[in-house]
Amino acid sequence: MKILGFDSAGKAAGAAVWDDGTILYEANLRAGLTHSQTLLSLCEQALSQTQLRLSDIDFMALNLGPGSFTGLRIGLASAKGLCFADDIPCIGVSTLESLAYALPVEGNVLCALDARRREVYAAGFRRTSGGVFRLSEDKAAPVEALRPVLEQMEGPIYLMGDGAHLVYEQFAKEFPVCDPHLLSGQGTAAGVCMCAASHAAQALDAEILTPDYLRLSQAQRERAERLAAQQQANG
Repeated sequence: MKILGFDSAGKAAGAAVWDDGTILYEANLRAGLTHSQTLLSLCEQALSQTQLRLSDIDFMALNLGPGSFTGLRIGLASAKGLCFADDIPCIGVSTLESLAYALPVEGNVLCALDARRREVYAAGFRRTSGGVFRLSEDKAAPVEALRPVLEQMEGPIYLMGDGAHLVYEQFAKEFPVCDPHLLSGQGTAAGVCMCAASHAAQALDAEILTPDYLRLSQAQRERAERLAAQQQANG
């Protein structure tokens, strides 16, 4: 089973090829370019370097969220375009779960993405030789609200994601959380492939996949706040 997976949920874009348990290729780009400029070329390079054609791919895999609203939309549009050409089924996975699969060691991991305003998208997992086991559901919450997730973890706690530093700053004195800089350079495209392989039975037509933002966009939140203020003013 061959999987072409990519990540566009954060600032870095990445692509990887997985073949029956082995990561054949992975590349992650942090050049400051938009995903619309880089994502498809990364996928093309992944296929070229592994001497595969798109028609050789059994499944396309990508993060459905949470993450950057724009990045998720670009990733989903790219997946739909690639899958349509050869009728390739698509596996959409949680960005946070794919981060847990990218952890290079076994142990507890809290995956956190910066959601701004001292909030994060986060979930807890346990990484073992048998795979990744979820300890909490994906959620958007203030950093301090993650205490119950950390309390159920025994031993060292690894932190993954661009919101890891917020968790470390909040809880380093209370819990055995590892310095997030140790894992800050980890790529996530391979994690997408590994996560997708464990959910292969959930493959769908890419056309019906939708992003999972976990919360409203900033524009939608501001509009809701304005409407609520207007209603209150009108009595």
